[in-house]
Amino acid sequence: MSSEHPIDPTVPPSGTGCVECDAVDGWWLHLRRCAACGHIGCCDDSPAKHATAHAKASGHPVIRSFEPGEVWFWDYDKDQFYESGPQLAPPEHHPVDQPVPGPAGRVPADWQQHVG
Repeated sequence: MSSEHPIDPTVPPSGTGCVECDAVDGWWLHLRRCAACGHIGCCDDSPAKHATAHAKASGHPVIRSFEPGEVWFWDYDKDQFYESGPQLAPPEHHPVDQPVPGPAGRVPADWQQHVG
């Protein structure tokens, strides 16, 4: 993985869910973590696509999955997938008891109609 984009392995994640979705009682499909500042945002299959919006607004183009068992990274600027990368500060994923989609109690019954 290129070092031209800052990755700060010491910064913990901003929380256990998408920052913006949590602020408005929204929901998400999968979560992504900014490798520079730890911001947790929802994926591009989620209705709000907050991880991509954060990358564009902040200039932090590298994200890592925040899903259990996934250690891949994505660089928006290079449109490049990386199977792995540097170890980031814990926790490495959302709580394993948090459902996908999540969070519990906020996902609409017809959620499949809202993703993709």
